[in-house]
Amino acid sequence: MADVASKASVSLSTVSLAYSGAGPISPAMKARVERAAEELGYAGPSAQARALRSGRTHVVGVVIHDAFTLAFRAPLILNVMDGLISELGEMGLGVLLLPTPPAENGEKSLLATAPMDAAVVFRVRDHDDPALELLRKRSVPFVVMDGDAPPGAGQVSIDDTSATVQLIEHLQSLGHERIGTITLPHGPGHETALRPNDYMPQSTWAPMHNRLEAFRHAGVEPCVVVEARESMVAEGIAAGHLALTHESRPTAIVAQSDILAAGAVLAARELDLKVPHDVSITGFDGIDLPWLAPLELTTVYQDGVEKGRAMAAEVKELLAGETPSQVWMPLEVRIGTSTAPVNTER
Repeated sequence: MADVASKASVSLSTVSLAYSGAGPISPAMKARVERAAEELGYAGPSAQARALRSGRTHVVGVVIHDAFTLAFRAPLILNVMDGLISELGEMGLGVLLLPTPPAENGEKSLLATAPMDAAVVFRVRDHDDPALELLRKRSVPFVVMDGDAPPGAGQVSIDDTSATVQLIEHLQSLGHERIGTITLPHGPGHETALRPNDYMPQSTWAPMHNRLEAFRHAGVEPCVVVEARESMVAEGIAAGHLALTHESRPTAIVAQSDILAAGAVLAARELDLKVPHDVSITGFDGIDLPWLAPLELTTVYQDGVEKGRAMAAEVKELLAGETPSQVWMPLEVRIGTSTAPVNTER
């Protein structure tokens, strides 16, 4: 910087202002400094040194609970990341992807040591989430997506319980009484399998918990419950086969994601069942599934990109020392062609 200042015939503080943007400097003076830096091959101040001086890393940690290869297959997560990263980039902040810390005490976690100014946690458990505990201990401000946030943390959520109740009531209005469900996983490492009709794991990620809780709110016990290993088409197919060949075969299935619903549609086709004539199927998220055409899922639409932008806005509030607000993203129930009145001839 001293060499650049000498070549441009300006003070060292002027060079600093040209790079930091922290004070008044004319466009002509800034261009003069940049020309001198270019001639000297100077790329700018050290990011590490600047972080030491400012106490800021300009990095936001993003905690992903799924394996990255699975998380980034999910269209909704990709949309959320699109909105989040683009908005943080406009704020001069980068993103560091972090795996969820292990639940076992004593195991090392990158989340415990990685430098960051704030964090965003995608999906949290309904209690005892190790990621939240680590961030609290480090005094790192954070935002929670789709889960309850502790005092002082930001929160961007959806009322998926009420939206799922609307789906169930829609099916009831069509005469369906035997309604089954295919759930998201309550945690990693569990195979797609049948569960008890009153299934509610002790510790589970918020979306699964909320969408199961909707059945209780609607006063309906599902006739069959299948927990999917992951929100993937292949697992939806496997879950669909389990549900549709069960002794109390449902006339309707509430799947907790569009991807699982699409898999259930394919399973029905493999079993020579027509959707919605033989079985109605609903999803959640409102993602684009053109390969199901002409069938259109009855689903709940949420705007993933706007959700990501909302979380970036919460990060901005936290870094400014403001008290973050609780943000509820709008949802829209969209009735498609995958649901129809119950077939009384069955």
